[in-house]
Amino acid sequence: MPQSHFQELIQRTRAGDRAAENELLQKCRSYISLIARAQIEGWMRTKVDASDLVQQTLLEAHQGLEQFKGETEAEWLCWLRGILKHNTLDFARRYQGAAKRDVKREFSLDQYATASRSTAQKWELKDSTETPSRILLNREQEILMADAVSELPEDYQEVIMLRNLQRLSFKQVAERMNRSPGAVQMLWLRALNQLQERLERG
Repeated sequence: MPQSHFQELIQRTRAGDRAAENELLQKCRSYISLIARAQIEGWMRTKVDASDLVQQTLLEAHQGLEQFKGETEAEWLCWLRGILKHNTLDFARRYQGAAKRDVKREFSLDQYATASRSTAQKWELKDSTETPSRILLNREQEILMADAVSELPEDYQEVIMLRNLQRLSFKQVAERMNRSPGAVQMLWLRALNQLQERLERG
């Protein structure tokens, strides 16, 4: 979304425009959902659905709009991530206080970009200068990237989340997905390639 339009939405929302507020929150739904899924550790998956965290985060953003003092997309996303992190820790304390240290890591999409760049180089992706990691170094593309990931097949979303957001090894990803490490590596490469195609079409 162009920065000027995003800032306009923020200004209109502050002025009480409910349509602008709805658009602003909906534009960030996929983004928050992707981060929420990455923040929920294995032990929490049986207790908490990522969609619950997303709903709670967007509800609190709606209720606490007056607390947001920023003007830009980056500031808005940072504010939402803070709310999400707080909610994730609340769920962790509620269900397993001893494991809350595992969800204190805040996964952001710029971390995804860094991780994706290094792994892409390691596995010699073709046209590395145009890989999603390169495109995503621009923080203005975070929402666009999250939307693109949400449109991928479920197994592609899963392998990107585990490998690039949670930074698990291929062996660990393979265990999570009940596949061989070699199969996971190929799945990951296909997922990144399809993500790149969607971003380029967008």
